[in-house]
Amino acid sequence: MTQRGVDADEDDVPEWEDRVKANVAGEVRRRRKEMGWSAQDLADRCEELGHPIPRNVIANMESGRRATLPLVDVIVLAAVLETYPVCLIFPVGYVDRTQELPFQDLVPTWDALRRFTGDEETFLYDAGLIPDFEAHDNLVRTALAALEEAEQARFAAKTASNRTQQDEAERRRTKYADEAISAKYKLRYLRRDIRDEGATPPYLPPALSDVDLPESDTNTTPEERL
Repeated sequence: MTQRGVDADEDDVPEWEDRVKANVAGEVRRRRKEMGWSAQDLADRCEELGHPIPRNVIANMESGRRATLPLVDVIVLAAVLETYPVCLIFPVGYVDRTQELPFQDLVPTWDALRRFTGDEETFLYDAGLIPDFEAHDNLVRTALAALEEAEQARFAAKTASNRTQQDEAERRRTKYADEAISAKYKLRYLRRDIRDEGATPPYLPPALSDVDLPESDTNTTPEERL
């Protein structure tokens, strides 16, 4: 059956669903052979992971005879094959062009993957809290790095052999301590915003345990208690 909206010079264009399954099947087969495994080897490893996928099911998938492709199978196959699920769905470098939705034109697989993961924004699409969690991760990294630099500078000041070295180390310690506090302030505001959305903020490492205020201090301003 030829779909509307795809390359007109193709006499028999696969349905979108068939194309997605073919992408996954082809990449599973390629990675399986790359790892030197038989279909039975792959089935055994899926079972070891806790989600059995029989050898005949894998063989039917790779040959295109399998009618369905459950998401849970894709997740387990990716883990066993030591890759990411999105790399099975959009095999960049091995499938040049693919189809994102039914009746759409073929697009570069790399572009489809980036839209699928949210790395490339799509007009009017809601990214949910992904940008907030990315910002949170960056702030945590910044705060931890600043704390580490401040501690190293504190040690340098303590062990300095002269006043000049001590003053320089103290300047560095103050600089990085201020950077850490600034990152913590931003984290505190961001985590409050995430909670206001009814969501749970990401995990905080112990070194940043003072970012969240105790419940008894919810009226305290974000600049306090850091």
